[in-house]
Amino acid sequence: MAYRQEVLTSCSRKLALICGLLLLAGCQAWSARAPGAPQIKQASVNGVTLVYEEQGDGAPVVFIHGCCTDYRAWDAQRQAVAPHYRFIGLNMRYFGTAPWPADQSKYSQQTDVDDIASFIRGLNAGPVDLVGWSYSGPIVMLVVLQHPELVHSLIIHEPGSVSYISDPAIVKIASDDRAAALGPAIAAVKAGDFPSAARLTPIGVNHQPDFWDTTTPEIRAMFLDNARTWTLALAAPPQPPITCDALHQIKMPVLITVGKDTRSYFHIAAEGAAGCIPDVQFVTIPGRHLAIVQQPEAFNATLLQFLSKAGSRPKP
Repeated sequence: MAYRQEVLTSCSRKLALICGLLLLAGCQAWSARAPGAPQIKQASVNGVTLVYEEQGDGAPVVFIHGCCTDYRAWDAQRQAVAPHYRFIGLNMRYFGTAPWPADQSKYSQQTDVDDIASFIRGLNAGPVDLVGWSYSGPIVMLVVLQHPELVHSLIIHEPGSVSYISDPAIVKIASDDRAAALGPAIAAVKAGDFPSAARLTPIGVNHQPDFWDTTTPEIRAMFLDNARTWTLALAAPPQPPITCDALHQIKMPVLITVGKDTRSYFHIAAEGAAGCIPDVQFVTIPGRHLAIVQQPEAFNATLLQFLSKAGSRPKP
């Protein structure tokens, strides 16, 4: 009887040791995958200071926000990407809550292209995976066209441009729908009513009257903080031309996504870009223009799958 008790005690100890080792290994594996807390950093770029958010390790994935927003628009993507890659959300010049640079005359998409290219060089991490959305869609296209050596792959959710579409009838449909989407916000800006512009911008581009009432306080704060950029956008020089022939020269993996229920302008812009780029993956996801904020799961899953197939180096 004593012998049996000794055997049982020995087995219990061994079992406890094995369970402890397995638990320790599991905790270590989890710790290896869990990123540290996000950090807010600054970079000196072309004579100004740009603010960016960084989290995680591995291949750098640089996210560029759209109109009237900042890196906070990518919060759901940061949470999905940082466990596997080095998430970097950059605020373009004039965006975010930092004071504006003294010379506001330099606001332009070409300035943004130059800033982003210099920022990527400053990372000193090799070519990056570059992600754009809406207003920054043509900007990241121009970064690729002007500085292809800086970019490993390109990802865009609903680019905000139709300059590469040549059919006048399709361009008119897109232009009319864009005017319907942004007309009320622009009228509010011209009247000096920036709170209304902040509210009307996402309502218009998302084609969703209750957006402002149903979104989070954080998203409302982001649009309110960045409504002032509308005054610069309305006075900015035209977008540098992007032709279908130019997009056809892109020689890297490209992902373009479009919301299933998005406005016709963004459908036309996304489909037009996909039709011009040779090595492109075109994916329809649930939601609309603000799907990255409202329904991020499908976009995040598509993005991570694309990065893996594109050969981006995940965190070890």
